[in-house]
Amino acid sequence: MSRNVRCGLIQASNALGSNRSLPEIKKAMIDKHLKLIEQAAKKEVKILCLQELFYGPYFCAEQNIRWYDLTERVPDGPTTQLMQKIAAKHSMVMVVPVYEEQMPGLYFNTAAVIDADGKYLGKYRKHHIPHVHPGFWEKFYFTPSSKRSTLASECTSAMTVIFPKARASSD
Repeated sequence: MSRNVRCGLIQASNALGSNRSLPEIKKAMIDKHLKLIEQAAKKEVKILCLQELFYGPYFCAEQNIRWYDLTERVPDGPTTQLMQKIAAKHSMVMVVPVYEEQMPGLYFNTAAVIDADGKYLGKYRKHHIPHVHPGFWEKFYFTPSSKRSTLASECTSAMTVIFPKARASSD
């Protein structure tokens, strides 16, 4: 018997200009995404992926230590915990990319994976970090990961969480 699973992707523009305070930007972007997640739930999406660093602009086009203040812990940070509640509310597996701080000065471009019951399944840390002129100063912000993650969810027997750039460099 076949089973269809509806998947969704959300990519959205910055709700505010990057000249605003980081707490303002983060709140506006999370609020914007909560509305889009609600729309996805109404369309019966069962697996939803948010865009890379979804709660802010893509800041890697510049080198500015200001953006370090967007980091948070995974899974104990406020964004992952909020999205666990949202995933459970909508019975939706979610891939939630955040700017992770493992410890002061050690930062990762991370995707938290949350099951449809809200349980935190694990994380994927991006391993291919471009650092080329113009516009990709990612090594200024992120530490590359050295391992891949395969996680099982309610909707899948196993899924490998891969950022698009990581897929291009995979074995």
